[in-house]
Amino acid sequence: MYGGGGAVIGKYFGTDGFRGEAGVTITARHAYKVGVVLGYLFGRGKGKCRAVIGKDTRLSSYMLEDALCAGLTASGADAYILHVTTTPSVSYITRCDGFDCGIMISASHNPYYDNGIKIMNSQGEKLEDGVLNVIEDYLDGNFVEIPLASGVNIGRTVDYISGRNRYIGHLISLSTCSYKGLRVGIDAANGSAFMIARSVFDALGAKTFVIGDSPNGTNVNDGVGSTHIEKLANLVKENGLDIGFAFDGDADRCIGVDERGEVMTGDEELYICADYFKSRGELSGDKIVCTVMSNGGLIQSLEAKGISCEVCEVGDKNVCDRMNAASAVLGGERSGHVVFSKYESTGDGLVTAIMIMEALVERKCKASDLLKGYKSFPQVSVNVPVKDKYAVAAALADVTEKVRHSLGVRMVVRPSGTEQLIRIMAEGESYENCVTACGEIRAAAETL
Repeated sequence: MYGGGGAVIGKYFGTDGFRGEAGVTITARHAYKVGVVLGYLFGRGKGKCRAVIGKDTRLSSYMLEDALCAGLTASGADAYILHVTTTPSVSYITRCDGFDCGIMISASHNPYYDNGIKIMNSQGEKLEDGVLNVIEDYLDGNFVEIPLASGVNIGRTVDYISGRNRYIGHLISLSTCSYKGLRVGIDAANGSAFMIARSVFDALGAKTFVIGDSPNGTNVNDGVGSTHIEKLANLVKENGLDIGFAFDGDADRCIGVDERGEVMTGDEELYICADYFKSRGELSGDKIVCTVMSNGGLIQSLEAKGISCEVCEVGDKNVCDRMNAASAVLGGERSGHVVFSKYESTGDGLVTAIMIMEALVERKCKASDLLKGYKSFPQVSVNVPVKDKYAVAAALADVTEKVRHSLGVRMVVRPSGTEQLIRIMAEGESYENCVTACGEIRAAAETL
């Protein structure tokens, strides 16, 4: 087994962008200033920045979109609007259509009252820390005053829904076979995938059964989606479906359900896809990348198939960085962020679903059969709200080490990259010891 640590995160931008309560922690004023500094930074030396923007279905996404566009155009940049779409679609269009940067407005799996701003470079990858530091300095008033454009130099907004449609075509093109005869459940989380997922699976011939496809601005992730997988599990069992896929608010993660209603976590999805890719001779170096939160059973199960795992810190940026360094074509997280570098430069829940469908069709088996040979260790995870997640995580180091030794479990205690929480994970041979370990660490955290 293996251990882990935590990443250094800025004041505003964490592992998945700038995120917080809309109108309180992240405001229209913040979004305007982010737009201004992005237009300035990416326009220097070339005259005009071109930025592409997508958003999820949250009520506040429209407010933040308008403010970002105001900031971008005020600094002389052109803003191209994809409307409601997924995070990976913004990444794809940024890279393929030659934009200077991409912006996604979403708080992913968080409740509707939160929102966030994710920024990507011209390759559709998470923005470099150096640029994020400049943005943070500008937000805090510690950067030079940026001159605003005037006259013909003022930027414009452009309706770019054609980009979203082209992304849908890209997804359909990834399939090598028809899904005709297969009954597929989809939970779109009342989020970004509510139109796209059905369009893709219908086009590929599947009989689709869809829930979480009625967004109203305040119901994203509300009892549906990848964080409430029981809804999809019930849909699959009640309708005798072959498989199901649940997405989060911005569809960069996917959690599956087999024909029995049993959950397929990101670890299981990595196992299925690694095994499938290796059987086709498409797994470069016979290795994948996973994180410290991945189950140790994933590593052992893949090793039995001649596949090695490189372990990195949590966060899809960390996964992508390690994949690039190791020349790996597949990597991901237990949460359902899975990256296929051949097709995307970030995690894409819909690509994950398509790859699993490809394995299912080619092998002509039940979804549960795709996991033959996979064995996991008991694992328990707990989230604890705290006032200062970094201070608490650091203060728990000694007690965590004591618990690890006394109970014989692997422990990971880290500050959340997206919320004011610490995340506690225990893994070992005994489920009861994992529960006890998490309980002891939680009790210690609540005294701090």
